[in-house]
Amino acid sequence: MRILFIGDIVGSLGREMVETYLPKLKAAHQPHVTIVNGENAAAGKGITEKIYKNLLEWGVQALTMGNHTWDKRDIFHFIDEATYMARPANLPPGTPGNEIVFIKSNNQEVAVINLLARTFMQPADDPFRKIDTLIKEAKKRTNIIFVDFHGEATSEKQAFGWYNDGKVSAVVGTHTHVQTADERILPNGTAYISDVGMTGPYDEILGTDKEAVLKKFKTGLPVRFEVPKTGRSQLSAVIIDINDSTGKAKEMKRILINDDHPFYS
Repeated sequence: MRILFIGDIVGSLGREMVETYLPKLKAAHQPHVTIVNGENAAAGKGITEKIYKNLLEWGVQALTMGNHTWDKRDIFHFIDEATYMARPANLPPGTPGNEIVFIKSNNQEVAVINLLARTFMQPADDPFRKIDTLIKEAKKRTNIIFVDFHGEATSEKQAFGWYNDGKVSAVVGTHTHVQTADERILPNGTAYISDVGMTGPYDEILGTDKEAVLKKFKTGLPVRFEVPKTGRSQLSAVIIDINDSTGKAKEMKRILINDDHPFYS
């Protein structure tokens, strides 16, 4: 099983990069399943039903979310019918949406799980306890378990990766929007990276207009953060090869596409 995961899609520029490069990435790498993080897809905060459906039309098979899941009111109108969207699973009982999404390819299933970290993040239930429950549920159907761990602190992400080594196929970090260079296969067969990076504006700060961010740091005054709709873009992703029967990861590669790292098919 080969999984392509595209990191945090930010705004219209991020969506354009997915629409443009996903067919090229599929042709070059032949993934069986494509997953994206879509929690910033609508102007940097949240997602809409139209965007969700567009991503599926472009060839995405599953979406993960994060701390901005609820930022667009539209989410409450379609999340219970969003079969291919996994929202953070460690939210209180009764929260709408899917805790696990199962994607089928070549008679194999992939369990897709999304969890929120807690350090420097909004309140959430313990992801370490929650993942144990979710793994038991997923194992009833498949050994291939993909986890998007959405968090701020690298230490917490690493701890989560080590905790789940050998229990899941992959733990990929999202949220911080900067691709890290620590991809590896942990000793017991779990693919790990602290952050896959973001897909969206390249010449800004974490996808947000840099002038507003600079003003905030320089003055301490309240500013309105906007996600630019024009300018250069980037795409951040990983490719993970997984043993079909054992669910153990065999190889993991980073992908970074921007003007300084052009895409070569």
